[in-house]
Amino acid sequence: MAPKVLVSDKLSETAVQIFRDRGIEVDFEPSLGKDKDKLAEVIGKYDGLAIRSATKVTAKLLENATNLKVIGRAGIGTDNVDKEASSKKGVIVMNTPYGNMITTAEHAIAMMFAVARQIPAASASTQAGKWEKSKFMGVELSGKTLGVIGAGNIGGIVCDRARGLKMKVVAYDPFLSEDKAEKMGVEKVELDDLLKRADFITLHVPLTDQTRNVLSRENLEKTKKGVRIINCARGGLVDEAALADLLKSGHVAGAALDVFAVEPATENPLFGLDNVVCTPHLGASTTEAQENVALQVAEQMSNYLLDGAVENALNMPSMTAEEAKIMGPWVTLAKHLGGFIGQMTEDALKEIHITYDGEAATMNLKALDAALVSGILKASQPDVNMVSAPAMAKERGIQIATTSQDQSGVFEGYIKVSVISESKERSIAGTVFSDGKPRFIQIKGINLDAEVGGHMLYTTNDDKPGIIGKLGTLLGEHGENLANFTLGRSKSGGEAIAISYLDSPLKPETVAALKATGLFKQVKPLEFTVA
Repeated sequence: MAPKVLVSDKLSETAVQIFRDRGIEVDFEPSLGKDKDKLAEVIGKYDGLAIRSATKVTAKLLENATNLKVIGRAGIGTDNVDKEASSKKGVIVMNTPYGNMITTAEHAIAMMFAVARQIPAASASTQAGKWEKSKFMGVELSGKTLGVIGAGNIGGIVCDRARGLKMKVVAYDPFLSEDKAEKMGVEKVELDDLLKRADFITLHVPLTDQTRNVLSRENLEKTKKGVRIINCARGGLVDEAALADLLKSGHVAGAALDVFAVEPATENPLFGLDNVVCTPHLGASTTEAQENVALQVAEQMSNYLLDGAVENALNMPSMTAEEAKIMGPWVTLAKHLGGFIGQMTEDALKEIHITYDGEAATMNLKALDAALVSGILKASQPDVNMVSAPAMAKERGIQIATTSQDQSGVFEGYIKVSVISESKERSIAGTVFSDGKPRFIQIKGINLDAEVGGHMLYTTNDDKPGIIGKLGTLLGEHGENLANFTLGRSKSGGEAIAISYLDSPLKPETVAALKATGLFKQVKPLEFTVA
């Protein structure tokens, strides 16, 4: 059955057609985003939800989203999506951070010009029949120092445009390397240095606990007298009341804001001040940007629903379509390894240690981590998936550690997982053979080669004659047909293990009969999801 997507906000017909062209059933209902009750009624039918900013994806709405797998936001901001609730529900949240980069950067430059030359106030005065030429004395941008807080994608474009205007650019960004700064032609500085030197300050960071009120009253008071502030990033980065006070005092010469702490902003301490330019969150509002992000979100959602590719996800490691094809067997292996551990562990897990060797170590390890942990937790929480597993593990207080290493053995790569529970330690390792099929290659330190099937039986015993025959005889007597059978032992006369691959689920009476022999230390039926 084809995946089904609901578009609950305004998206272009071209974007909607992308879903149809990819074989996805799509309902285009742009009015539903503002009708939360109706949206809650119908959301259970859909695998995907494409939105802009009008649709509010709350924890309550997600309770009804029984089939939902992905939410795609056409744009960068996802304040209207409860990401924590989405993660717990196992729903991927994607945005489109690149489709409106140029538009947002251009708006910041435009706002800088507007506040430097007082263009809005001069326009209003002139259209009112006044000719107040001497009142609107401006300043040039050329030769001035621009302080850029956040030199990532959008900030980097602003830096490039500002250098074209012959401005000196200083940037504060903890993630900006000296090499990258040099290539960008900007000077990397600390925040206090930027505040003291900049004639204009523009912000280009997301709103996080670390960036909230980055321009606090204290920091605004550290700025050069006559500075002009531009914020086209996120409301909440600037203390608006403090900025208003410093504008009134003359310490800050002007400010231009496209975003506000509370939106829609119908009142604000900055409104009404002559030296302030305000726009209603227009950063991404160009025809090109709106079309770009709509097309991008349709492609991303289609790629995920059809191919498993995860792009620009906020609550799951990204994995491109190309990666998904290469990593597919390894993701399956990780889930199987986790599934074995989860089904074998009957008490609370405390620690998970994962080792990636050789070829496996070169892959997207966060995605493999998520697959493995989801496999472990699925035994006790059947609806868990790669999205919800990390959040669930964190909730349970499970510590997860990963190690990667160069090829260390005969296999081109392998994954090994060891867990510590309340009562014991357990380990298993696996690899992917050239045929693309996952194999278990070690359990409890004992080497073997076991193909993974949908229905399996795991047994352990002391290594002595007759046990294999007894196992086979009992399975046959109970009508259990063996598809494959693998043995391993620690040493002659030591501990031995066997994995039987069966054609159908093991019957409870078969398990009881095996246990009744007294020959086996463990008799454990296992189930795996295989293609």
